[in-house]
Amino acid sequence: MNGTKARIAVLVSGGGTNLQAILDAGNRGEIPHGEVTLVVSDRAGAYALERARNAGIPALEINKKACGGQAAFEEKLMAALEENRTDVIVLAGFLSILTENFTGKYARRILNVHPSLIPSFCGEGFYGLKVHEAALARGVKVTGATVHFVNEIPDGGEIIAQKAVEIREGDTPEVLQRRVMEQAEWVILPASVEKVCAALARGAE
Repeated sequence: MNGTKARIAVLVSGGGTNLQAILDAGNRGEIPHGEVTLVVSDRAGAYALERARNAGIPALEINKKACGGQAAFEEKLMAALEENRTDVIVLAGFLSILTENFTGKYARRILNVHPSLIPSFCGEGFYGLKVHEAALARGVKVTGATVHFVNEIPDGGEIIAQKAVEIREGDTPEVLQRRVMEQAEWVILPASVEKVCAALARGAE
């Protein structure tokens, strides 16, 4: 780690609401041991890149198709992270699956937020609204969000934090998605980022 703050790279694919939650928490002084220093999107035109630029944070687009495949994509991504001297990686709505070649290099330094209480409604194919549709279709009364470390198994890494959210009568997937974001994701993701950054800082002392 360089200096007192861990350098955080946030990987995104879409609007970047979870990125914004991290930036807002940082501005409120809730992530004293970390600082977002890079945002990378795997999709062109992701609004998250705009959010990064508005906050004065370097923003890159690395497209898997343009790279010509997974290995080249991960290589380019790793090069960008190394150049940024990244300590912690946060997957915030990042839809590209990463292989063991990548995750193994950053063991216990990659965090992901998933919009359910793992092990429910998780794994390959469960992302975005699909998770909330599945929860409503199953008729569960409680859902929530989970922050976990990332390994080569989708949603398979060690759990860092979870927060439950009540499902209400008449919920649509969109309404539920918003409640899970506001009550769970935007609360436990910044807190988990700080927890990991603080542990790194202790280890560097």
